[in-house]
Amino acid sequence: MIMAPTNINNGSSLPQLSLNNGVMLKLKPSRIFKTAVENPAVSPGRPSFGPRHVTGICFDDRGDQLLTAAEDETFRLYNCKSGKHLKTLQSKKYGIDLPRFTHKSTAIIHASTKEDDGIRYHSLHDNKYLSYFKGHKGRVISLEMSPVDDGFMSGSLDKTVRLWDLRAPNCRGLLTLPAPPVIAYDASGLVFAVAVNNYSRILLYDQANFDKAPFLVITLEDPTLNLISYPPRPIYMTSLSFSSNGKYLLVGCSGNAHYILDAFGGHLIAKLEGHVGLERRSITAALTIQPDKGCSGEEVSWTPDSKFIVGGSLDGKVLVWDVQDLQVPQGPVNLKAVPRQIHPLVAHDGHPGISRCVKFNPRYGMMATAGAELAFWLSDTAPESDEVARDLLKRKAPV
Repeated sequence: MIMAPTNINNGSSLPQLSLNNGVMLKLKPSRIFKTAVENPAVSPGRPSFGPRHVTGICFDDRGDQLLTAAEDETFRLYNCKSGKHLKTLQSKKYGIDLPRFTHKSTAIIHASTKEDDGIRYHSLHDNKYLSYFKGHKGRVISLEMSPVDDGFMSGSLDKTVRLWDLRAPNCRGLLTLPAPPVIAYDASGLVFAVAVNNYSRILLYDQANFDKAPFLVITLEDPTLNLISYPPRPIYMTSLSFSSNGKYLLVGCSGNAHYILDAFGGHLIAKLEGHVGLERRSITAALTIQPDKGCSGEEVSWTPDSKFIVGGSLDGKVLVWDVQDLQVPQGPVNLKAVPRQIHPLVAHDGHPGISRCVKFNPRYGMMATAGAELAFWLSDTAPESDEVARDLLKRKAPV
């Protein structure tokens, strides 16, 4: 693993990871937190839906801390260097989902799961709310901070996208869509994408002209699905994320495939296969006729250098796809063209249960996966200079 300096969002200089196949092949859990979610006692005669899960995780900008949100209505803070759980905070009144660090490691925003559909700005230091952002008339299902400033964006079941600023309680922009949206910023913060399920469309907007029509409309159509069933089962998009260079768009889906799109021209470049989709609570549950999101939309993501994609699977595997040699098709978009199928470089065992959330640390050579438990992963090839590896490898015992 080679460390190279790069400029990041807040103008400071931090080392950016450059990963290789050897590092990714030798990842393994170094620290497991068995109490990452609190489960209630099972009462005789009452149905059990299985263990509660972590539904969202987030690293701060410097990669020093990790925050989780779970179905037990708690959010928990962890130190990535020491591998220690720092604190557990409750949100019993409002619930919590989609935790996102602001550009300060002591403050977060998060969506609510009950009481109302507001977004809450919370101080981890004081354990108090700093502000509320109200306007949505349905649960917020997608939430992202701008990578460059105090702006953020939310998508809701009320079929709207709202643009906000931490410094003002009222939204500064509104998009109305035909279906609940999934959203993402590119690394520059100048462009954002909105995925619209039921229509299989992804709309790309100029941040400065969001009230105008999207400058690119991408249709996500996979002709290989006709070979599995006819009519094909619809694609249900659960997440969007741009590669670090802004060229590619990763579309996470609840089914047995994720997709990589050309963010400039709209071509379907690749189809990621080899995992079992996470729309069900367990692998023994039956599929429904219509696809569903599942309890999390964070099961697949890029590594910081965008050379690899990591993701979870309903069978408990944690997969790594090598995407270093993506080729963009030439000519106009052909919706009937068969995408390149990419199978995992490796499918790791070792994580206890299903990995509902999978993310790589933005600064250090570690990965976090979460479901009913939380695990920090390190590679055997991590150099001695990687301080997280040095600290965590001394603390392998589960907690």
